[in-house]
Amino acid sequence: MLNPEERQARRGITLRALAPNTVTALALCTGLTGVRFAIGEDWERAAAAIILAGVLDGLDGRIARLLKGESRFGAELDSLSDVIAFGVAPALILFLWSLQAVPQFGWIFALAHAVCCALRLARFNAAIDDKQQPHKSAGFLTGVPAPSGAGLTFLPLFLWLWTGEPIFREPLVVAPWAALVAFLMISNVATYSWSSLRVRRTIRLEAIAVVAILGGALLTAPWATLSILCLFYLAAIPFSIRSYARVQRQRRTATVA
Repeated sequence: MLNPEERQARRGITLRALAPNTVTALALCTGLTGVRFAIGEDWERAAAAIILAGVLDGLDGRIARLLKGESRFGAELDSLSDVIAFGVAPALILFLWSLQAVPQFGWIFALAHAVCCALRLARFNAAIDDKQQPHKSAGFLTGVPAPSGAGLTFLPLFLWLWTGEPIFREPLVVAPWAALVAFLMISNVATYSWSSLRVRRTIRLEAIAVVAILGGALLTAPWATLSILCLFYLAAIPFSIRSYARVQRQRRTATVA
């Protein structure tokens, strides 16, 4: 007798799982296309390809939950796609854009980003079936997620595209920054997830207005907007750590009581 998972494997991908898995594959192709643009020194399109891959990565899970098409296959494909689109592709783009000026050491920092992205996703996959996940149960993530890590790694590139200042392309700036982001991806720092964010009823119209203005800013001044978003995300990390510490204190108090 075959168990349910074995029967599912023999049947193949269900129709409901087709749409989210297609979006995941599209994110993978988009991320790799960014490398193609980088080889041609089209840095704006290279960065835009990774950002688009991040948008697609955010959609596939929501589509899967909406269609009830979640599957183990989809989870594995998503992780493989993330390693390539947000680990390998950004590492190659950074190397071609800046770090190749110091080939030996620059390549090490590029490798650090790709390896730490893979390690983060391996840790995530290994913990999928764990019942004890303190960060997840409180609505937080462990470390910086792969798409956000790719975006943060590109902060010097965004600033360079925005200002044209050559200092942001210097390997002495890009290399340590890439190392810092790589560390944040594999760290145990609690970071905000979508499920941990709550919008009060009294400010929901204002929130809609902010999102609409942000969309317009991304279209009219993309590199300035992306740079500011990266800085805002970094500034939010200490607050997420404090918020998670407060949750831990509340849990300890409830346990003692």
